[in-house]
Amino acid sequence: MRTEATRNRFSQRHPLVFGVIMIILAVALFMGVTAFARYMGWTNGGLALGKDRIGVVHIEGMIMDSTEVVDWIRTLRRDDAIKGVLLRVNSPGGAIAPSQEIYSAVTALAAEKPVVASYGSVAASGGYYASVPSRIIVANPGSVTASIGVMAEFFTAGEALSRLGIKPEVLTTGKYKAAGTPMRDLTDAQREQLLGMMRDLHEQFVDDVAKARSMDRTDVAAIADGRAVTGRQALALGLVDMLGSRDQAIDKLKDLCGIDGTAVLVEGPVKEKTFMEEIMGAIHIDFTSATSLGGWTFSYK
Repeated sequence: MRTEATRNRFSQRHPLVFGVIMIILAVALFMGVTAFARYMGWTNGGLALGKDRIGVVHIEGMIMDSTEVVDWIRTLRRDDAIKGVLLRVNSPGGAIAPSQEIYSAVTALAAEKPVVASYGSVAASGGYYASVPSRIIVANPGSVTASIGVMAEFFTAGEALSRLGIKPEVLTTGKYKAAGTPMRDLTDAQREQLLGMMRDLHEQFVDDVAKARSMDRTDVAAIADGRAVTGRQALALGLVDMLGSRDQAIDKLKDLCGIDGTAVLVEGPVKEKTFMEEIMGAIHIDFTSATSLGGWTFSYK
């Protein structure tokens, strides 16, 4: 005969719920241990105790939000155990303000610790902008980089709607307010006003590259026509400092930090995963759209 305690045991009365709870607790424990191990450098070969640490900042994909990257850069800058930082860039660009925020964070970091940028497949436009304050920029010969310029995109559907017998109405309190709406074609005044914004954004890009690279502004402006170049071409233009792989960039950073032998890599920012992704090992894909003003899209691409 079962005892009262046995009859009332939760795990026996609700085995499915109990199993789910156990899985949740196991995943939470695993995530906590993994995060701690990553910070301590145990995921990069051996215990980190007594070893020099190098921070790694991953700048990947379209730059639409800078929060995680900037927070991670700030964490590495404030950690006295971190001797230097590697920026690993694989980004074709993105929105303007987030690229500028990362640029500012990297500038502050490079003022306190050695920073080396390592370019993967692509570090163009906003990806180049965000990482250009690095003390040393290392690109593969085939990396695609530069593309210094500003692009705006929009579409109009007024004519198509008219063919369907639909007449759109757009009410504004000023002649520039609806610039870029898909309901109307741009007026000449609206086009010139938006081009004025783009010119100013372009000048900001050129100014910041010239400042970060200690280059003559006229030299930067001469190649700031939106062209993308290879790593080898970028070296000839003075946009990068040397050609090499990620490992060679790390070796260069270790030299700047005065590190002999191996160093522990502390990598981030850590991408948060959903519960189901942790359970199933699913791959999380972010579908993002560019920052827009009305129907316009302004981005460094």
